[in-house]
Amino acid sequence: MKLANWMSRLGTETAFEVLARARALEAQGRKIIHLQIGEPDFDTPKNIREKAKTAIDEGYTHYGPSAGLPDMRAAMAEYLNKTRGLNYIPEETIIFPGGKPVMFFTIMALCNPGDEVIYPNPGFPIYESMINFIGAKAVPLPIREENDFNFDIKEFERLITHKTKLIILNSPANPTGGFLEKDDLEKIAKILAKHPDVAVLSDEIYSRILYGSAKHHSIAEFPGMKERTIILEGFSKTYAMTGWRLGYAAGPKDLITAMARLATNCHSCTASYAQIAAIEALQGPQDDVVKMVAEFKRRRDVIVAGLNKLPGFTCQTPKAAFYVFPNIKKLGRPAKQVADFLLQDAGVACLSGTAFGAFGEGYLRFSYANSVENIQEAMKKIGEALPRLERMTAA
Repeated sequence: MKLANWMSRLGTETAFEVLARARALEAQGRKIIHLQIGEPDFDTPKNIREKAKTAIDEGYTHYGPSAGLPDMRAAMAEYLNKTRGLNYIPEETIIFPGGKPVMFFTIMALCNPGDEVIYPNPGFPIYESMINFIGAKAVPLPIREENDFNFDIKEFERLITHKTKLIILNSPANPTGGFLEKDDLEKIAKILAKHPDVAVLSDEIYSRILYGSAKHHSIAEFPGMKERTIILEGFSKTYAMTGWRLGYAAGPKDLITAMARLATNCHSCTASYAQIAAIEALQGPQDDVVKMVAEFKRRRDVIVAGLNKLPGFTCQTPKAAFYVFPNIKKLGRPAKQVADFLLQDAGVACLSGTAFGAFGEGYLRFSYANSVENIQEAMKKIGEALPRLERMTAA
């Protein structure tokens, strides 16, 4: 069957491809340490699970509104207002089965073929995939290690043209763990004040996974920005709810209405019982979140120390999320070759930096959403494998 031409423009998320390869090796009897996929290894907190069970028993098993249950939308607005100091109303929010539909529908609703979209590179691969899919022009914004895995503000300003329709920001960031401080966001907002027709998709899915004195801020907090910003948030990372498929957006009411129409045409609605559980996640006890973040910080410190002991590796300490993005340029091999080697030879699954864009060459991404014991074993296995990689390079 011949596929439509636009399918050739559709990318993928390499983490799932590497997961499949790792599972295939495990089926052959190999032991694989999974540091490739961005999925918390914790159980969903008990109070959330119990609320879902109750919701099923109470009949929340039927269709709901495409934009989300009214109580869910009200809870989202209340949460965002509390955490961002804003004034959203329920009609400015929408719930989806995951965060990716927010990316998909925002780009689809706002961008025409030929419009330019500025996106972080390296960055979450679905940004570039969806920009290309609809026929817009993907304009990479380089994220560089020398800028603490942020971007150069002057370079950012130069990239904006009369064709720019949308800018994608991601803080805290995947894959680098980069973090935009309040001062950075203020500078961005001042630049965008000169370009009133440019919208912003602000991916804030890791907003609660912060370390030390880091404090999350949204671009929507700055004067004139709420009216042109779409916030992407969700439950997968903060509450270990990846399989529940729950994400949400907040933005201008007319855009939310358009996105609800896309939802009606695509997936009808998000599971009703899952939304009831999501209200409990937002409004119930947050102790499990605090514990998870503390454990992520412990793991971060272990993996950063371990990577910096490996020959040819250097690794910055991220301020947020649960990823590290070590520099491996001294190994003298393309990042994908190194990632493939570590999976096949060392039994450690990670991702090439180029899985997140061309500017990721020379880096690997490790997710430390795994136990300290497994992280330590992975570092040992990598250390033992590197001499074999060096001999392969010499040959």
